[in-house]
Amino acid sequence: MKHPAPLPLEEAQARLIALAQIMPGETIPVELAAGRVLAEPLAARRTQPPADLSAMDGYTVRAGDSSGPWRIVGESAAGHPFSGSLSAGEAVRISTGALMPADADCVILQEDVARDGDRLTLTGDGPDPEDKHVRRRGLDFLSGEAIMAAGTRLGPAQLALAISAGHAEVSVHRLPRVAIIDSGDELASSPSQCALHQIPASNGAMLAAMLRESGCEARRIGPVADDLDALRTAFANTGDCEVIVTSGGASVGDHDLVRPALESLGAHIDFWRVAIKPGKPLLIATLERNQGRQIIVGLPGNPVSSFVTAYLFALPLLRAMMGHASPLPRSFETRSASLLRAIGSRREFVRGYWDGESVTAMTVQDSGALASLAASNVLIDRPANAPATAPGETIRVYLTGNGGIA
Repeated sequence: MKHPAPLPLEEAQARLIALAQIMPGETIPVELAAGRVLAEPLAARRTQPPADLSAMDGYTVRAGDSSGPWRIVGESAAGHPFSGSLSAGEAVRISTGALMPADADCVILQEDVARDGDRLTLTGDGPDPEDKHVRRRGLDFLSGEAIMAAGTRLGPAQLALAISAGHAEVSVHRLPRVAIIDSGDELASSPSQCALHQIPASNGAMLAAMLRESGCEARRIGPVADDLDALRTAFANTGDCEVIVTSGGASVGDHDLVRPALESLGAHIDFWRVAIKPGKPLLIATLERNQGRQIIVGLPGNPVSSFVTAYLFALPLLRAMMGHASPLPRSFETRSASLLRAIGSRREFVRGYWDGESVTAMTVQDSGALASLAASNVLIDRPANAPATAPGETIRVYLTGNGGIA
């Protein structure tokens, strides 16, 4: 049987993202929304700052009266404003974040004045310009102003912004439900009890950890034997999951039964095989169930291939379903610290370590080598038919976060 030509990466990603159905919205407390994606635009319900505030510790005076001397008539502290107003020749002690008194619009730094009882004299620079140390009302945002668009991922700063803007709750997209099935007769469920013909079933744990970092929780099924009935049962046990991620059994060998199992259940194979290395035998399918449509992402069984294809396909799919405005991973340019060999007709993703300035390629690039995967934190994007790259030349990389930066 003649197989279709492998798809280019970008075409395969676009076809997968086109299958994504964005999860409906739900309203949750903003403090529980870390990692979630806004389902609706967010507008400010209050103005920040709500009034003019001091940006520094010092003394506040009137703009036309900024050379002194002054008589100190009170204090404005954060949370405890000065209740009066200022007249010519008067000053108020003020702290960072405190309300500016009525008729005051200058702040003189405390190191630029000398205080003797209630008498204050200028010893350094006056305020220049007058509002240099003043946070004007609405500097951050005004009530009614749009502050975040739908599709924004809520990190710590975004949560703080939502709360500051007066929101106790936010509308976010529900998280997709995911099932992970790792299959193969060689997989042992216990890493401490492996015969010579077995390997520990590590891919399921690896993929579950990757999905958790994206915000999703996944239910693991397996390891499942290379048996058609066992795989059919595993798919039947995915319940109400919108996404099924499989690892292993997606190629064309006699024991690669994921595709036959799916076809026997009536699944539609959208595409199969992508022109990348590692990760060529990638399978994307959809299955209509009573609970709704499921999207199946069939990953290769070699651990590095599984990681790379999950990074390039499974995670972007989940981000798209969560409502991310830009679900695909982003790359950037840096310098190579290694000599990179020429590439053949298939685009390659090479493991490397980025130290913040340049990338050193891992010596071992075998698709079953987990040690080099664990030591890496970037994937070097090597285009098809790329010539050899000398140290110091520009390369494009994807920062995986895997391995981290010391």
